[in-house]
Amino acid sequence: MEIKRWNFLVSGHVQGVFYRASTESQALELGITGYARNLPDGRVEIIAEGTEDKLKQLKNWCGEGPPAAKVESVEVSEETPTGEFTGFGVRS
Repeated sequence: MEIKRWNFLVSGHVQGVFYRASTESQALELGITGYARNLPDGRVEIIAEGTEDKLKQLKNWCGEGPPAAKVESVEVSEETPTGEFTGFGVRS
């Protein structure tokens, strides 16, 4: 299966609501590697590597997020996979 790398930019009320930690749990469950981090502008950035099917499942989840989140949009761009990740984590 071909591994792809997607960059997600999630907008809305997504900081301070356990969005990154919940994304980590979801990504680990799906077998996706990468990380989630808060951006200074209030968005959450997610770099994720996995199969297209799993990345689509993560994208669908990102549109909802954890219960306290209010997601306005999820922008996705495809990048070249690097294989640099061994798991999925939260970054500051």
